[in-house]
Amino acid sequence: MSTPSPGYSMVLRVEAPATFTSTSEITTAASAAGAQVTALDIVESHPTSVVIDISCNVSNAEHRDEVRDALNALEGVNVHKISDRTFLIHLGGKIEVTPRVSLRNRDDLSRAYTPGVARVCMAIAENPEDARRLTIKRNTVAVVTDGTAVLGLGDIGPAAALPVMEGKAALFKAFADVDAWPVCLDTKDTEEIISIVKAMAPVYGGVNLEDIAAPRCFEIEARLREELDIPVFHDDQHGTAIVTLAALYNALRVVDKKIEDVKVVVSGVGAAGNAIIQLLLANGVANVIACSRKGAIHSGETYTDPHRTWLAENTNKNNFSGSLKEAVAGADVFIGVSAPNVLDGADIATMADDAIVFAMANPDPEVHPAEAAEHAAVVATGRSDFPNQINNVLAFPGLFRGLLDAGASDITSEMLVAAAKAIADCVEPDERNASFIVPSVFDPNVAPAVAEAVKNTALGEGGQ
Repeated sequence: MSTPSPGYSMVLRVEAPATFTSTSEITTAASAAGAQVTALDIVESHPTSVVIDISCNVSNAEHRDEVRDALNALEGVNVHKISDRTFLIHLGGKIEVTPRVSLRNRDDLSRAYTPGVARVCMAIAENPEDARRLTIKRNTVAVVTDGTAVLGLGDIGPAAALPVMEGKAALFKAFADVDAWPVCLDTKDTEEIISIVKAMAPVYGGVNLEDIAAPRCFEIEARLREELDIPVFHDDQHGTAIVTLAALYNALRVVDKKIEDVKVVVSGVGAAGNAIIQLLLANGVANVIACSRKGAIHSGETYTDPHRTWLAENTNKNNFSGSLKEAVAGADVFIGVSAPNVLDGADIATMADDAIVFAMANPDPEVHPAEAAEHAAVVATGRSDFPNQINNVLAFPGLFRGLLDAGASDITSEMLVAAAKAIADCVEPDERNASFIVPSVFDPNVAPAVAEAVKNTALGEGGQ
């Protein structure tokens, strides 16, 4: 059974006898069934019975039922209802629109709306760039998806993708005070997606593409970046690349290796893998081997996918043609954005001394972190229940804050590198160790630091 998680947080409403030991017996039974009990509250009391809400984390739906059955097995105990706390916070959605100005009287109304608003409209008509100054465009990002590659769930459609996009918008607001809005498109047609985003672009200061399947995501991003005058960011590509590079900076500091000297093996050549590799190359890594399910991408093979063709031409300088397991032998760094359990501890043992392992497949990583830690000096994952969680929320809120504040029209590699360095530098030298190479996602210094670095780079004040 997997570890209980706040993602499966339940409240069980239980009726029990009004005895001195009832609450302790209920807590003990739930814990014995593997639940993590987080709270217990008496909500009703009667002469012979009490009604108790027991809050706990479980592993999955089956585990929830096991906990319920364990409580029902106690003498005189009856579970009346189970509430899923995750579903409860989604009731009615997680975001809302609120006005930034008071509308208390006719004077307020005449300035915010008609007739006064007409003067602002005409000012923008005469100078369209004023929209960035005089409208929500100054602080608003569209979170755009077609629902084809949602989390690890795959193609579940735009409506089912909406809770994720709402969550992304909530993170933008909470961490960087950026107003973001979900745009879930009921089409998989590349040209139609490009056309829709271009048509709605006047409202937004930036576009965050999210959970669009490869390889269409590459063309959609490239075309929109070329055809729009606002920054377009594909978080699955560039957000992952930023936080991976940030973690690598500090991991290399821990093991005292230089980025230009290390051999890096990347498992996964989709959106994230491609972007990570491009950013590594732009930042001085000379020896990168990219591996797909079939093994290393190399120049001796012909590929129909232009992105694999690019990888064959720009990576794997020694033209290695073996499997992933063979590729990691002697490698200093393994970065996984692929599939669970493609490596084991024995494979990690073949890596170079003081190896670095970033196994970021979610929810199950490429190699179990405990096995990797037996042989590697630094281990990171995409999960919150192990040290060194490499999480995109470290990057995208501050990145867009900086882009919006600079009035940027595009995103460059220099901005991505600046963001990565800012994240890495939020871990102070006296804090940095093998179990702490990235700051907490709740570190209040991260988003402002990233925003400042990106803004300065965009304005030409802090470039390379």
